[in-house]
Amino acid sequence: MPDAPRRRLRSAGRPVSSAEVKVVDAEDCELPCSQIGEILVRGPMVMQGYWNRPELTAETLRGGWMHTGDSGYFEPDGYLYIADRIKDMIISGGENVYSTEVENAICSHPDVLQCAVIGIPDQRWGEAVHAVVVRRPAAALTAADIVAHCRGLIAGYKCPRSVEIRDEALPLSSVNKINKVELRAPFWKVRACQVS
Repeated sequence: MPDAPRRRLRSAGRPVSSAEVKVVDAEDCELPCSQIGEILVRGPMVMQGYWNRPELTAETLRGGWMHTGDSGYFEPDGYLYIADRIKDMIISGGENVYSTEVENAICSHPDVLQCAVIGIPDQRWGEAVHAVVVRRPAAALTAADIVAHCRGLIAGYKCPRSVEIRDEALPLSSVNKINKVELRAPFWKVRACQVS
């Protein structure tokens, strides 16, 4: 594959010799190469548990493997690729939509300064792809511009069904990441099913 070295720049690399890493399905069965599942890790670098949180420790370290909460896949050459955080994956009409893929498409627009993609309740599809976009100063960016831009880069079902354009920065968590929990809260507060 002539483009393999360029593609590998997007990978997390190969596991170090002291770490065991595998990708599994919802029942913790190992998946073949190129199939997306949860990334599990085992080795001396893995934490022993959460401080005073035995239930969370048992859930995260079940079966002797640390369940990272990240989804990804291995290529046949042994390189690991991260797809998304599992809790950020959107299931729309039975299709998995990885928010990072949609965010990458949106961020490639020259008038986009910042964006976040979240799943919001949808009567027909279960969840719909919703983008919150911060435009560059003085840009005349519209929701239609964002959707049209995405249609040229990703599959139609992954494109945002709604777009909110903002001029102020998105909220950040204590570790300086976009706070998607805060962005999702207004949409899910009246639903029995919460996305966290």
